[in-house]
Amino acid sequence: MARQKDKDGLIDAKIQARWFSKVREAHQMETAEDYVELIADLIEANGEARPVDLVERFGVSHTTVHKVLERLQREGFVSRQPYRSLFLTDAGKDLAARCKKRHDIVLEFLLALGVSRKNAESDAEGVEHHVSAETLEIFENFIRKSTK
Repeated sequence: MARQKDKDGLIDAKIQARWFSKVREAHQMETAEDYVELIADLIEANGEARPVDLVERFGVSHTTVHKVLERLQREGFVSRQPYRSLFLTDAGKDLAARCKKRHDIVLEFLLALGVSRKNAESDAEGVEHHVSAETLEIFENFIRKSTK
């Protein structure tokens, strides 16, 4: 299928703007998704998630983690109290579960293609935030067929 080109031979501006708009939306959610997914993983593995754990695992400053946690609390994904562990709200748990599933599908797809585990793990961290529901479904179908 040929792409729609404008008079300059470029992708039609409206189509391209729509693509970039989707990417910007994905970037806005990317941090929230990464944080709730990691908080859920830490709670599952350690029984708790602390801001200091996020600082260490994301390799960012305490200030950055504090700002993101404030945002996540405002958006209804995290609850917290001073000097206590972090807690995911029901909305946060739901988001974390959806992110984990999407991550796992992308990871399994890359592994099924023959990508090394090291690279598949790293690549899945970026791809998972930008893949459409349609593409994710195709990934799942590919995985099912390749494991039969």
